[in-house]
Amino acid sequence: MPIGIVMAQGNKLMGIPQLLQFNTLLILGALFMGIIASQILSSNLGGNSIAVSVLILLLALGLLVVSADFFIEGAKGLARRGGIPEVVIGLTIVSIGTSIPEILVTSTAALDVGKNPEVADFAIGGILGSILVQITLILGFVAVSKGLKIKPSWLKRDGLIMMLSVLLLSLFLLTDEGLTRIEGLILSLLYVMYISWLLYNRKDIRKEEEAEEIESFEPMSISWSGAAYFVMIFVGLALAVFAAHHLVNNASELAYEMNIPHSIIGTVVSGLGTSLPELTIAFMAAKRSQGVAIGTLIGSNITDPLLSIGVASMVHPLYLTEAGSEMVMFIIMPATIICSAIALLLMRTSYEFRRNEGITLIVLYLIFLAVCEYFRRVGF
Repeated sequence: MPIGIVMAQGNKLMGIPQLLQFNTLLILGALFMGIIASQILSSNLGGNSIAVSVLILLLALGLLVVSADFFIEGAKGLARRGGIPEVVIGLTIVSIGTSIPEILVTSTAALDVGKNPEVADFAIGGILGSILVQITLILGFVAVSKGLKIKPSWLKRDGLIMMLSVLLLSLFLLTDEGLTRIEGLILSLLYVMYISWLLYNRKDIRKEEEAEEIESFEPMSISWSGAAYFVMIFVGLALAVFAAHHLVNNASELAYEMNIPHSIIGTVVSGLGTSLPELTIAFMAAKRSQGVAIGTLIGSNITDPLLSIGVASMVHPLYLTEAGSEMVMFIIMPATIICSAIALLLMRTSYEFRRNEGITLIVLYLIFLAVCEYFRRVGF
């Protein structure tokens, strides 16, 4: 089922018995069993097979994305039953829901920092990589698939908050090459304030959206019962936690076995993989609405640098290692800031995102990958 589907008012109400036969639940079960089977295979091979580690990594990424999708569907369904305006749901529940993979991956990584300090490189690199891939590669693909008209309110409100969030995270990293629990608390509280402001002003925001003639982009679909939505939330979150744990463990093992810095693994593999929910929503929005895709990506890019990394650093302080510091501080972080600024500037031009501008963003991400690979080979 696609992320964020609306309940169809005229459809028959579906309950837990029907949910147990639903394709998404069957896919979740298959991915879960695949990871368990791969672990058993890895144990029989002595736990040193790169091929099995890659297989578990891919299965974990798949489970993470599908379980997050399942959670979002349940959360949005319950929210609509409570009468919350759709635009506020998109800015809050969808934004947090699509960032669940990043939140879980970074928080799970933080639990292992005490035993393996290099995991902090993975966590920080993963958040910056997620921001970068969403604002360049994913936004670029969406713009290429269909040129987008930009809503001024998204840029004036959320675009500015996104840029300030990235800059604040960068400032904290520059001060002592890491994040303390206090800094994580500050980032998290700022996010809570942002969400609270959205909820408090939801009526004004709805009027603003209606004035800009934003139509709903979500198709009619199955109407589930409240109990079914609760099951979606519980199962989706539980499997996302399970998948995030295995993603971090296997990404760390691959980094050691292939001599690849944790910062690059986190930025490219985890950053791209955990951004797939945003990719799904963005393409859905691009086909049915003006500017909603942009708002989805911007909203997620506020959640990641504030809530995702903030929660992780409260779990355990995150400090870059000597091996990962140069890559993050001199390549990944500047690339994230520069590309975010370029993307917002392109959106600002006539409040329209053209296909050639989308190609520009995709090329920027490919250049970033090439630079990362170059410095991985030759060093700093």
